Amino acid sequence: MVEKKSFVKDYMTKNVICVSPDTPTTDIIDLMRTSRHNSYPVVENDKLVGMVTAFDVVSKEWADTVEGLMSTKLVVANPELSINDASRVMFRRGISRMPVVDEDKRIVGIITNTDMVRSHIERSTPNKVEYFKNTLEQLYDIKANIKLMSVDTHKLRPTQDRVYADELEGRAYELKRGLAEPAIVVKTGERWILVDGHHRAVASLQQGYETVDSYVIDLGQDIKLGMEKTANKAGIYSFNDIEIIDDDKHPLIALTESIQEQESKSDD
Repeated sequence: MVEKKSFVKDYMTKNVICVSPDTPTTDIIDLMRTSRHNSYPVVENDKLVGMVTAFDVVSKEWADTVEGLMSTKLVVANPELSINDASRVMFRRGISRMPVVDEDKRIVGIITNTDMVRSHIERSTPNKVEYFKNTLEQLYDIKANIKLMSVDTHKLRPTQDRVYADELEGRAYELKRGLAEPAIVVKTGERWILVDGHHRAVASLQQGYETVDSYVIDLGQDIKLGMEKTANKAGIYSFNDIEIIDDDKHPLIALTESIQEQESKSDD
């Protein structure tokens, strides 16, 4: 069974309580007491302009309205962002709630740490190595073998066009402490095709490691894999062809500050 990919839109809360910049602070305090939520998106002209939290109310200098308390530099997500990417961004940035906006920058939901936990509980993740081995055996009518071994990093042929900078930091941390999970590699002929573990492999190269611990699925013969052909078309032949991006450049993540700057320029 193939693992179903989950998206923010599948787990976000859609009926979001929003406030405006001119909402009195006293009303926010009452709302927090009655609704039992500790943060609210701030919306103006149907667009997200900030977030106000209980921490803002108790830690910042008193202001009569939300506008004087709200945070305006926010990380926001698109509904099509995967749950895995959303979890990674929220964990790395230390945020517990992330607003979700549509293409017009209107708020359509909110995703929280609780939603993340729920999504992981509901998903049943198969053993990726065994699943991929079985898929290859059925597809090519062969019998493959699995072996846990160290593979020369420079022999690996990547098949992914991008990795994320913050994820590389996490993998570097794991590598230094011996906590990194093995990558998944397919040996076909004399080629070593990296299937899963691109962040681990790139982090290994950056840290000067000559090998990557891997589950190697040995096909026992030379078969041109579909992912090799796809990688060829995308121009991915070595790790030098992989783009390293940060969260702010993720196509489905944005910063409200950047959004507002873009809108200001368009108004001019």
